[in-house]
Amino acid sequence: MERRKFLRSAGLAGVLAGASAPAIVHAQENIRWRLASSFPKSLDTLIGAAETFAKNVSESTGGKFTVSVHAAGELVPAFGVVDALQQGSIECANTAPYYFFGKDEAFAFDCAIPFGMNARQLTAWMYEGNGQKLLREFYAPYNIVSLPMGNTGAQMGGWYRKEIKSVADFDGMKIRIGGFGGRVLAKLGVVSQNIPAGEIYSALEKGTIDATEFVGPHDDLKLGLHRVAPYYYYPAWWEGSAQTTLYINAKAFNGLSNEYKSIVHQAASDSHVVTQARYDARNPAALKQLISEGAKLRRLPKEVMDAAFKASREVYAELNDKNPAWKKIYADYSRFMQAQYQWTPLAEGSYDQYMAAQKL
Repeated sequence: MERRKFLRSAGLAGVLAGASAPAIVHAQENIRWRLASSFPKSLDTLIGAAETFAKNVSESTGGKFTVSVHAAGELVPAFGVVDALQQGSIECANTAPYYFFGKDEAFAFDCAIPFGMNARQLTAWMYEGNGQKLLREFYAPYNIVSLPMGNTGAQMGGWYRKEIKSVADFDGMKIRIGGFGGRVLAKLGVVSQNIPAGEIYSALEKGTIDATEFVGPHDDLKLGLHRVAPYYYYPAWWEGSAQTTLYINAKAFNGLSNEYKSIVHQAASDSHVVTQARYDARNPAALKQLISEGAKLRRLPKEVMDAAFKASREVYAELNDKNPAWKKIYADYSRFMQAQYQWTPLAEGSYDQYMAAQKL
């Protein structure tokens, strides 16, 4: 049985607690939502999270609740989804919340912060820690209800025209970087730019930027970035994982019946799992293809990692002093992460390290 079918059978049956599922679902009104994505159609895994969600909702309600998915620019610009939700011109969106750090740096906790948690750890904080609770409180003034809906896993460090041998190589470099990783890089002399996915290739080709990061092999191959900047660095210390999120207009969500609210929750949760699985399944083959087409794989020097880590602590200290929302969420986030990194290297880390050394 496909994962998406679970909502029509066991999942929905659990929600409706022993009642006749079809009878109750058919009693609900017909609902049509519009979902604006921050991603183009070409990035099938990112926008695919929204498509999986929409299919789950439709199938689990017999087509009575439908969500139409619109790629970046079709309804609103890629970075315009938060404003559109606040205004009520769309009902929901799927996006990378750190795109909106300019409104408040605390948006980034719902996606990625430099030297933050990995994908499994972040999911644990969201579902079993205080992540969703704290973020719901943060989003309330924005008229937004949020749900996790995907994670890319640890990302790659991006594409560069020239090799990176020391921290000094970053001085004056223009880099496209999402979220506020650019604020950390600024302490290393970088001029950061936040450019939508669909515009990255042309900016790199024209020399508007010297380097770019995006996600990882599967998405990067689709964008063709290796054709204009051959050096492919890893890891993206600014994205030890990157969660994509379902944003819902609060009025639209609160207007749903309890049954439909449960379906929305389960549909987003299923899409969260499916999206991360797709990245894990698709990245290995894409990386091989990139290398076969000339990509030059490089690891960021430890000197660079150490300098960036130090700079990130400086940025966080500054934010703790001036941003109450950041300070509140970061205190809980950092405590959870500390506990995770006492556990993760012990079992998962040591096992992965051993297996990576074997001739499989």
